[in-house]
Amino acid sequence: MSEDGADPQPYRLRADNLTLAYDNRTVATSLGVIIPDGSFTVVVGPNACGKSTLLRALARMLRPRTGAVYLDGALITSLPSKEVARRLGMLPQTSIAPDGITVADLVARGRYPHQRLLRQWSREDERAATEAMTSTGVDDLADRFVDELSGGQRQRVWLAMALAQQTPILLLDEPTTFLDIAHQVEVLDLCADLHEERRRTLVAVLHDLNHACRYATHLIVMGGGRIVAQGRSEEIVTAELVEDVFGLRCRIITDPEVGTPLVVPAARARRHPEAARVPAAKAQVTA
Repeated sequence: MSEDGADPQPYRLRADNLTLAYDNRTVATSLGVIIPDGSFTVVVGPNACGKSTLLRALARMLRPRTGAVYLDGALITSLPSKEVARRLGMLPQTSIAPDGITVADLVARGRYPHQRLLRQWSREDERAATEAMTSTGVDDLADRFVDELSGGQRQRVWLAMALAQQTPILLLDEPTTFLDIAHQVEVLDLCADLHEERRRTLVAVLHDLNHACRYATHLIVMGGGRIVAQGRSEEIVTAELVEDVFGLRCRIITDPEVGTPLVVPAARARRHPEAARVPAAKAQVTA
């Protein structure tokens, strides 16, 4: 880091040597993360390994105990809140809409970072909100109350609100949680379209390793509060890695649809008791 606190690396979002904790409980240590510009980065790992905590730190929702997060070359903590919100959007794991709010009104809240004292709702705000609802397929729900919608519909509405924010970087914490398989694929296909067609940089926490391999252009594997591996799924996902991190014996085959790694659990595969306690020698493997 330079004397003025600027990040010498060119990446728009990165973190260096993070230690993350809640009160006296340390969740993750020595995290070094680079989010490739224009990537669809997916973070995977067993429960309680620090995935969502890392995402919260990248979004400035959690202050690191040590280390730093950089956004566009500057310490993210040095930037005004509205400035961060114009560059980086966050869809949290659990989102609760106010009672009696319509889809259109909730999506419109994504434009708040662009509001100023002398610039309230504008044609640009209207266009952005409408475009976000159209791209997520919820424009026909605009006048419906959010609490009347199905889980899949609500998830798309929250995603529309994040899109209306029009940030070049979007963080998604378990966007497919509680959705059935069809809605999971629907949401992930939408995210892939946003990445490919609009060149958004996406960072998502997912539980399903096969979904992660299929959709990610850059994969980050966490275990035991550390980065175990990061790179292209084709280069880092092996049967040994899956057993070390998830405690699951498996075979890795090629997905016949898209050619990415596909994890096939062994018959009666057991989760060994040391799952996710990755040996220190295997930590920080990179592609």
